[in-house]
Amino acid sequence: MLEASPGLRAVGIFAELQRRHPDLAPGVRRTLERRIRGWRALHGAECDVIFRQVHEPGRMGLSDFTHMNKLRVTVGGVRLKHMLYHFRLACSGFQHAHVILGGESFVALAEGLQNALWALGGSPANHRSDSLSAAFRNLDKDASTDLTRRYDALCQDYGMEPTRNNRGVAHENGSIESPHGHLKAQVEDALLMRGSRDFDDLAAYRCFIDELVGRNNTRNAKRIDAERPALQPLPLRRSSDFTEKLVRVTTSGGFTLLKVFYTVPSRLIGHRLRVRLYDARLDVFVGATQVMTAARGHAEANGKHGQMVNYHHVIHALRRKPMALMRLVYRDKLFPRAAYRQSFYWLLEQHGEKAACHMMVDLLGLAHDRGCEAELAAVLDEDLAAQRIPDMAVLRKRFAPDPESLPEVFVHLASLSSYEALLSQPTRAAA
Repeated sequence: MLEASPGLRAVGIFAELQRRHPDLAPGVRRTLERRIRGWRALHGAECDVIFRQVHEPGRMGLSDFTHMNKLRVTVGGVRLKHMLYHFRLACSGFQHAHVILGGESFVALAEGLQNALWALGGSPANHRSDSLSAAFRNLDKDASTDLTRRYDALCQDYGMEPTRNNRGVAHENGSIESPHGHLKAQVEDALLMRGSRDFDDLAAYRCFIDELVGRNNTRNAKRIDAERPALQPLPLRRSSDFTEKLVRVTTSGGFTLLKVFYTVPSRLIGHRLRVRLYDARLDVFVGATQVMTAARGHAEANGKHGQMVNYHHVIHALRRKPMALMRLVYRDKLFPRAAYRQSFYWLLEQHGEKAACHMMVDLLGLAHDRGCEAELAAVLDEDLAAQRIPDMAVLRKRFAPDPESLPEVFVHLASLSSYEALLSQPTRAAA
């Protein structure tokens, strides 16, 4: 059996022997395993050999992505699905980690790699990554060629020779694959000692990761300082770490990009916009003028389109058509906080569609006009707990500007005679 199929496991061979010989005692399995192991040592196939390498200072930097979902990190109570981009110098062990929200992509690689190199203060001669198969997934031939060209150009800007390990051969990238596990264990330990896996916002979680990686670099400070002189100087400025797309704003008050609908100020309807797409955000331009920045959204796992809606962009139109809220395609995404959404459904259940839509549009308009979104949400939570209808007159009075806080402005008007004096002065001809 072993000569015909060298990959057979001992347990499989033993099961076949038991089928052929039902009287075979189960206790001989260990003996069989020892004999198979001895046979393979004498007559088995040759095994792959891992060749340990000598790492020269300034020669090799490595990049890879690792999933972090098993750590169950939440931001504002919502589970954060994310990865880490991880960079490491093979010689000194310098590390850099960057939280990635959109999965493996050239944009994530370019942003994370450049952050690492600028934090390090130099670039190695070679940059090794995995096969980038996830970044190339679902791309046609032209898009894959363009992505390869952009990756090569990025490495050229920093004077690095791009190399990739063979797909599925993790030990070729061993100088970063093993540190993945150590970093995850450190993050897990730090979360346990912190006593909570929830963070107020994404920036707080990123600071948490940066501090953790910074401790590792502090421990290797002498080796890192010794390797820095061997690194190449950085270019004068960063290379582009975004993908640029052209979109047109529809009469729905937004545009669709990569299966995600984004709202924009309604004055941009009909305009063609230039969008720079980063891993966690997008910058929107009209011509060369930046008009807004928005958080980047992603399509649902089942392929359904995602929606990134800002109620500030549409509230003025909703005031004219409050009943449009009832069957709005992105209605649930319109509510900025859970309290607004829960209040709407409670009003809908208690008072019907018309009253619920008018009341909710008034509440959103108040949050927009007075800049009291968070404070109003707290009041709505109290009203929900008491099963009480929000009183708009009371809320408008509560969140109205405080007259005592308004500054007194005194305008001193100049006397008109002073202008007459100026006009009466003789004018001198320009030289």
